[in-house]
Amino acid sequence: MRIVLLGAPGAGKGTQAKKIIEKYPIPQISTGDLLRAAVGAGSALGKEAKSYMDKGELVPDSVVLGMVKERLNQDDCKKGYILDGFPRNTKQAEALDTMLASLSLPLTAALSVDVPFEDLMKRLTGRRTCKACGQMYNVFFNRPAKDNTCDKCGGELFQRDDDKEDTIRKRLEVYNSQTAPLIDYYGKKGILKSVSGTGSIDDIFGKVCAALGIK
Repeated sequence: MRIVLLGAPGAGKGTQAKKIIEKYPIPQISTGDLLRAAVGAGSALGKEAKSYMDKGELVPDSVVLGMVKERLNQDDCKKGYILDGFPRNTKQAEALDTMLASLSLPLTAALSVDVPFEDLMKRLTGRRTCKACGQMYNVFFNRPAKDNTCDKCGGELFQRDDDKEDTIRKRLEVYNSQTAPLIDYYGKKGILKSVSGTGSIDDIFGKVCAALGIK
């Protein structure tokens, strides 16, 4: 099972990835984690990535692909993997396919977790965090018993800047313009599996298992 995860911010794809690897022991590979680990370890690719990050520039696709390739060569990826956070556009997807073909590890599925735009906005803009203990709430789906007060420790709740409506709307616009075309790309390749990301976590996971053929 070799999967790439697709879905807008707030779709819950990370949650579903965790449930997949609990049931089917393959690694979840996050390109963000790979970058942080490589920079921290001071590897050749990590140093190259850091040189761009220090200048506030995006790390080139070639560097990210190099990190993914190194990770996929590790023994725990022999039975499969879940790629999370890459590719983000069709150009990256094409480069990834070429690299995976060279390793004889082509994708078997692209899993898209689909959630309506308004639900995404509520999930993301409704988030509130306790300043004291970090407990998370949502004013639409998981309200505290008392407004702006943490049930757990009584701390004050706040909304992070990156959860504010303007910021969230921009993030979703970027996703729709750059990443959503991947759905067409993988659909044409015949490996796209789409599931609805609304409902309980367990209900969604049931749909994921059915789509991927996990028993």
